[in-house]
Amino acid sequence: MRSLLAVLLVATAAQAQTDAIRLNQIGFYPDGPKTAVVVDAEAETFTVRPAGGGEAVYSGAFGAAETWGPSGETVRLAEFSDLAAPGEYVVEVDGVGTSYPFAVSGHVHQEVARGALKAYYYMRASEPLEAAYAGRWARPAGHPDDRVLVHNSAATAGRPAGTVISAPGGWYDAGDYNKYVVNSGISVGTLLLLMEQYPAYAAALDTGIPESGDGVPDLLDETLVNVRWMLAMQDEDGGVYHKLTTANFEGEVMPHRATATRYVVQKGTAATLDFAATMAQASRVVSGYDDAFPGLADSLRTAAEAAWVWARANPTVAYNQGALSDPAISTGAYGDGTFSDEFDWAAWELFLTTGDAAYLAARPIPTRPSIGTPWWGGVREMGYYSLLTHREDIGDEVDVDALRDALLRQADAFLADREGSAYDVVMGGQTSQFNWGSNSNAGNQGVALVLAYQLTGDRRYLDAAISNLDYLLGRNATGFSFLTGFGDKTPMHIHHRPSQADGIADPVPGLLAGGPHAGGQDVGPNSWQCDDYRTTPAASYVDDWCSYATNEITINWNAPLVYLASAIEAELSETGLPSAAEGEPRGALPVEGYPNPFRAEATIRFELASASDVTVRVFDVLGREVGRPLDGAPRGAGVHRVPFDARALGGGLYLYRVETAGAAAGGTLTHVR
Repeated sequence: MRSLLAVLLVATAAQAQTDAIRLNQIGFYPDGPKTAVVVDAEAETFTVRPAGGGEAVYSGAFGAAETWGPSGETVRLAEFSDLAAPGEYVVEVDGVGTSYPFAVSGHVHQEVARGALKAYYYMRASEPLEAAYAGRWARPAGHPDDRVLVHNSAATAGRPAGTVISAPGGWYDAGDYNKYVVNSGISVGTLLLLMEQYPAYAAALDTGIPESGDGVPDLLDETLVNVRWMLAMQDEDGGVYHKLTTANFEGEVMPHRATATRYVVQKGTAATLDFAATMAQASRVVSGYDDAFPGLADSLRTAAEAAWVWARANPTVAYNQGALSDPAISTGAYGDGTFSDEFDWAAWELFLTTGDAAYLAARPIPTRPSIGTPWWGGVREMGYYSLLTHREDIGDEVDVDALRDALLRQADAFLADREGSAYDVVMGGQTSQFNWGSNSNAGNQGVALVLAYQLTGDRRYLDAAISNLDYLLGRNATGFSFLTGFGDKTPMHIHHRPSQADGIADPVPGLLAGGPHAGGQDVGPNSWQCDDYRTTPAASYVDDWCSYATNEITINWNAPLVYLASAIEAELSETGLPSAAEGEPRGALPVEGYPNPFRAEATIRFELASASDVTVRVFDVLGREVGRPLDGAPRGAGVHRVPFDARALGGGLYLYRVETAGAAAGGTLTHVR
């Protein structure tokens, strides 16, 4: 074994690592596009070498220098798509340095998909996060929400002000501890869209949550955590409370230490219609799992129909936080004064679920629809996406060709944006895209491009979607991989209360930071505000707890990333399944290490066909054993996960080996610091 490992030490002198070479820090598919952006390079050529050192495996010439308008940088593209051999590599440029390491692998974004979805588990309210599932980020339950007060703004004769209701569970919305129906709408809707479009991939994607192995996809189990909370937010008359919240944001404390009184506040048209749309969509999905959830599909459909009736009777009720008093409410508003998009989304989801053409009659589809990029306050596209997803199942009532043409017009505009980008990405085609939560724009553009690929089979659309995933994972003007725990340069100080208060250096993993935004709402002289970090639109970002305008996380920003990474993985997998489920040649013992690369702690996953004593050992590149997470421990048949803590070890390549009575297998993990 030492002789094999010693080969990995053969290296040439390496230049200093730099973030002036910007690329996807996770990696690339063997047959996919591979591009790095180099800032202010004077050299004319670049090389690609193994990350552990060695002879160059690829060399190439830069493209012409161009200026990227959103950042003002002069950059050159290093394109090395012909490099197809799996491995761990770096890009080197004379006079600039060495890039962060990246992989070339057939399932290179599988752990991104898994990690971004697993992040929702860490966002759960009202239940403890157990160490078996949360690792270092285990914590006590916070906010039982079984004694929530009806605010006077939401009072009715049946539920007067001060009435105590129970609305436990769900996800914390963002960096705070409140729960919002409007933002839950697009978040749940996006995850359910993934479930409908890629059911086989979803069914095989194991995220290591308490429900794993129950016969229901983890994606659906996790989404239902929030769907069940949303059900509790519906009043007896069918209307839906806007949010469950404290009067003010709570401090930098863990959830179980945040004990202020919580309220449900004013019912509104937007929240009620977002609820109707997602409950109808969830009813369709859950109907395929009647044995696991008897009666739930019917309950969800009934709730959606009741919400629709309330909204038709109350079509213009805007949430008006400024009018609330006794107590006043100052948490996130998610205010929306126009409701045509919510009416469309709700009507079209109800039509798809019930087959009742009356919903189409109530909200006819335009003869020449226009499809943009959805956000929490603009959700009509979510309805269009569902209609296109079910295009084979709907009749002449819907002009599917017109919807298809509209989607492709938008997708072609994205292709043009990429063609004109010095960074070779779709994101940033207009500087207005660098708004609050700009990274969600990159994700949502990717969702539309994946759908265009589904409709046409044109690889240009999928490659453009991949370019935006590259953007999120490092090919951007900040040099950050914006997903916590994934990449070498990744946010460490996100605006997220548990990550700030838990005493752990690394933030909760799998959370997507908001991204560049020059609004400066968090800039000021107070101790809780940021120094002015604003530069150009594409570079106005700071990795600091103070920056809620660029470095907060939210459930609706993670959702399109979950979709994008999962859909790309499903499309590029030979079987449409994750690697552990598709029977790749991995030896007699299925094993997997993730995330890879990792920063502090990795998980070694293995599956036993029958009970056995198991030893898991980890070696450095000299063949020295540096850890033994399991030592002859008995384990039963099934999937097992073992944490590997590398915080005391240096960065670099490590090999792990899982040994049972009758088999052995292993792999490599790259530790970055």
